[in-house]
Amino acid sequence: MSMKNRLVQKINEAKKKKAKLFCAYITLGFPNLSTTEAMIPALEKAGTDIIELGFPFSDPLADGPTIQFASEQAIKNGVRLKDAFRLIKKLRRKGLKIPVLFFSYLNPLMHYGVSRAIRQLKQNGFDGLIIPDLPPEEGRMWEPWFKASDLSVVYLIAPTTNNSRISEIAKRSNGFVYYVSLRGVTGMRNSVPPDLVQKLKEIKKITDKPVLVGFGVSHEKQVQSIARVADGIIVGSAIVDRLRNGRRAIKPTISFVSRLIASLKKR
Repeated sequence: MSMKNRLVQKINEAKKKKAKLFCAYITLGFPNLSTTEAMIPALEKAGTDIIELGFPFSDPLADGPTIQFASEQAIKNGVRLKDAFRLIKKLRRKGLKIPVLFFSYLNPLMHYGVSRAIRQLKQNGFDGLIIPDLPPEEGRMWEPWFKASDLSVVYLIAPTTNNSRISEIAKRSNGFVYYVSLRGVTGMRNSVPPDLVQKLKEIKKITDKPVLVGFGVSHEKQVQSIARVADGIIVGSAIVDRLRNGRRAIKPTISFVSRLIASLKKR
């Protein structure tokens, strides 16, 4: 990865400063495209470090009711891959600096053509991809393309992943490792899984790449307890849920995000 990759730069900066990373997930086109367009710069301004822009898919295996609902709405709104390309290109022209990762299931990328999608993502200002249903074994064939386009590909580790597999996934994941803290689908939870701290300690022994925790993070106390061991957090459902009221929901959503960021960055 060259230093031009914004994700790599952001991670190197955070390492130097020993800072925790806040990654926000939003669904493209939910509740509509203009809200997505307003949310991304607002998240950047609030201090978000990384954005995951989720592409709506009709059969989102890992997603719970909130993101499923957002996906259904966005599909009804007629959202296409070209909307993602157009949107980030436009925001980059307006000065957006934050790393943006494209979160998509494999099917839409295959349908569009993987090499074509990679080219478009790079040309329009994305920094990498998260493909939740792509295991590293299958990802291997495309990794040279990601590398040639200077796009990071982030792989996921589950609570059930064994150590030798963790080692392989961490080696191949660019930028950071995504730890899925729950058995099951995404969605807000009230407490942190009991084995989370232990599991993160194990992963941190295996890799020196930052480990970001996602799935279920929804309030400040959780953020603080996860931040003691993780390098950062990923918040999705709790943000998407607050966007249900359209453009009027942007301000309260951003103030919620700001509170989470403040509790993450607290020393």
